[in-house]
Amino acid sequence: MPKPIIRAQAGTTHDFLALGALVTRLDPGQVPFSHADRYDLHVSGGEYNVAANLSSCFGLRAAVASAIVDHPLGSRVERAVRAAGVVPYWVRFAHDGVRGPNMATVWSDRGKGARAPVVFYNRANEAAALLGKGSFDWKAIFGSGVRWFHSGGIFSALSDAAPGLVMEAMEAARAAGAVVSFDLNYRAKLWEAAGGGAKAVETLRRIVSLVDVLVGNEEDLQKGLGLSGPSLGAAGPGSRSKLDPDAFLGMMESVARDFPNIGAVATTLREVHSSDRHRWGAVLWMDGESWSSPTMELDVYDRIGGGDGFASGLFYGLLAGRSPEESLRLGWAHGALLTTYPGDTTMATLAEVEALASGGSARVRR
Repeated sequence: MPKPIIRAQAGTTHDFLALGALVTRLDPGQVPFSHADRYDLHVSGGEYNVAANLSSCFGLRAAVASAIVDHPLGSRVERAVRAAGVVPYWVRFAHDGVRGPNMATVWSDRGKGARAPVVFYNRANEAAALLGKGSFDWKAIFGSGVRWFHSGGIFSALSDAAPGLVMEAMEAARAAGAVVSFDLNYRAKLWEAAGGGAKAVETLRRIVSLVDVLVGNEEDLQKGLGLSGPSLGAAGPGSRSKLDPDAFLGMMESVARDFPNIGAVATTLREVHSSDRHRWGAVLWMDGESWSSPTMELDVYDRIGGGDGFASGLFYGLLAGRSPEESLRLGWAHGALLTTYPGDTTMATLAEVEALASGGSARVRR
């Protein structure tokens, strides 16, 4: 498993390029959907969130390749992308005024205490699901110089054509010398609609054969890649804490055997006491060595996007030439901070992330 080689910034246009769908997330806060009549709108996307975080918090030159619809919600999405400082490569679609194609909507409340958050989707006739091989001129995009390319399992589940587009982009990225990362982000509802678990495993294994850096926990590795591992959801006396990295690290032998191309695998470790209170950690495996973050107690405002916050901090550290341990701690710190803000993308500063990563506290700064 080779350690990822990251090209220097000189002579490149983008430090980071994401491929994925952008969505609007409607958030009623702690009010259940059946009783809510007001919603906050967040522009989001599992792959896009990482690009937005890298631009707005970490100051990197980030870009996104996606679909956009020429109607008011599409304009709202474009405005958010511009505000985040992310360079877009759009495939534009005209809306027919009635049926679409559409910018997808994700509905997600925050829950409260013993009441878990609820997530459901309206991705009917989604513009991003119409993308496929040939939608983007990868030769031109990567020819301008891209250091890191990223996509994920959420986008890959949207259509039969999406995985082919992801692999087409990955092959172009590898040929151009970019690091390729992928967040498994296994979502059972999306894969059930796309054909079921067996199709997810077959599809994701083909994609991951082209990946250098993989993000995913034990459930992602088992359900997304079909790897053997500890029983999911085990609980009771003597059961292992979800903050214990051993279960995750114990699966690295299977990853190394099946995917010798992968140089690094990382994940967050989260133990949910209630919707508002989590224990939080992270672990990184790279080139046969492993590192674990500290653990912290999180008072959670909005948990959506925390994993993307972790990935962006980790990627920033690696792109900036930090050590694997420093990179892991940056990801751990940024993911923790992101759960304290509304919405799916960051409001943190690099100084705040650095302070928390190095052992800072939440004491008032005067």
